[in-house]
Amino acid sequence: MTILDRLHRSCARFAQKTALSFDERHPTFADLDGGSNAAARVLSAFGVKRGDRVALYASNSLEFVLAYLGTLKLGAIALPINPAYRDAELAHILGDATPRLVVADRDGLGRVDAVAPDAVVAVLEIERGEVERPTTHRPVHAFMSALRKTGMGPLDVTVEREDDALLVYTSGTTGKPKGALLTHANLIDNALALIDAFGWTEHDRLVHALPLFHVHGLCVALHGALVTGSEVLLESRFDAARILEHLARFEATLFMGVPTMFSRLADVATAVRLPDLRLCICGSAPLQDAVAERFARRFGIEPLQRYGMTETLITFSQRHDRPRIRGHVGFPVAGIEARIVDATNTPVADGAVGELQVRGTSVGRGYWNDEAATRAAFVDGWFKTGDLARRDAHGGETALVGRARELVISGGLNVYPAEVEQAIAHHPDVAEVAVFGVPDPDFGESVAAAVVLREGATLTSAALDAFLVERIASFKKPKVWRVVRALPKNAMGKVQKDVLRDHA
Repeated sequence: MTILDRLHRSCARFAQKTALSFDERHPTFADLDGGSNAAARVLSAFGVKRGDRVALYASNSLEFVLAYLGTLKLGAIALPINPAYRDAELAHILGDATPRLVVADRDGLGRVDAVAPDAVVAVLEIERGEVERPTTHRPVHAFMSALRKTGMGPLDVTVEREDDALLVYTSGTTGKPKGALLTHANLIDNALALIDAFGWTEHDRLVHALPLFHVHGLCVALHGALVTGSEVLLESRFDAARILEHLARFEATLFMGVPTMFSRLADVATAVRLPDLRLCICGSAPLQDAVAERFARRFGIEPLQRYGMTETLITFSQRHDRPRIRGHVGFPVAGIEARIVDATNTPVADGAVGELQVRGTSVGRGYWNDEAATRAAFVDGWFKTGDLARRDAHGGETALVGRARELVISGGLNVYPAEVEQAIAHHPDVAEVAVFGVPDPDFGESVAAAVVLREGATLTSAALDAFLVERIASFKKPKVWRVVRALPKNAMGKVQKDVLRDHA
């Protein structure tokens, strides 16, 4: 089966049940099914067909959900893009993926127009009421208006499990984002595995504050709700006080977030209680024990931790019906095998640290347009995560102990130092730069940079920040930076980032 098949099953069982609440709108499961059929017809009218990419460059909205499901129903490939991405990042993704169509909200339309005037066939603006049309040389079509004029019956399109469904770009150590391909089989098999791990049923009610451009918000939260037939309150953004109020008013039983969200929820000055909340799921970055302790003390719930990657979806999770060990991510989920190996790809003994490798039903088939990167990512069918892990003695839970690729995870979002270093190095006053992560009590990690200036040059933090505004997303910009005389290097000339991190 596919996510679409399970959506049809949910519609048959819960046709008139509210599926999604957003911005004072409350479509039922039947509405979602019919609305996404209409979205597929609109996309088809613009020439989208099986295998084409449809870019979704927008914030959370009902329209995003309909466009996403409509894309899948056509057998096309959804391409969600972080709306915070700037010109260079957006231009690279659109140029590499060559989408047939871009679905953008008003904020994103002007940027798409500027960076990729010939890369897309048309742009649909997501409409929330009557809005002023931005200046553009392209025809601009109001998405919801088009849906209202289109039939809502099912399309005569057969979607197979092995068809590509999702193309999500994740930065690599070279600094250029790579597109991870996921099939319909990957999506549904992982959703079913997580539903089992979380004990998720149609009686659950989820407050969804994660971004839909990220696999956490799309493949974990949204897919799980569609498959189980549970109700979702979709938020446009995360605001701790507002989310806490909505958790109580919505009588939510489920909440998913990144460590920063749990930290901020624990710090909200309010007497709100959450008697209906049975499970909180944390992922996308390691949850510090101190944050878990503060949250558990405040709300009486120990967050459940899980682990995954864009390329593999969620491969490890603690279970809803077992005690949780802080600092651990549980066991492989159904359909996943895992091993921890040394530098020769030989499995290490329990208790020893090595690279975590996985294979199974949710592991994607590789990278879009990059056979070399795909070959490098696998060894004998195992995907090399690049993360260092340790399994407890006697086959117990797994703990992550580091990231071999120097990935920085800030507020649940991945930041790759090489990409930030390239952006900073373009400044005419910068001679050398090294970017790394430092602990942050709120974001888990902050991006830090050590900069060597050219002789006689001066550079302020404000000037560097202004220089980076149009080059990289704000969450990637260094929050901590220092001018240094020289970068510490080993005998081979490699920068010793551990030394920099210790000094920071």
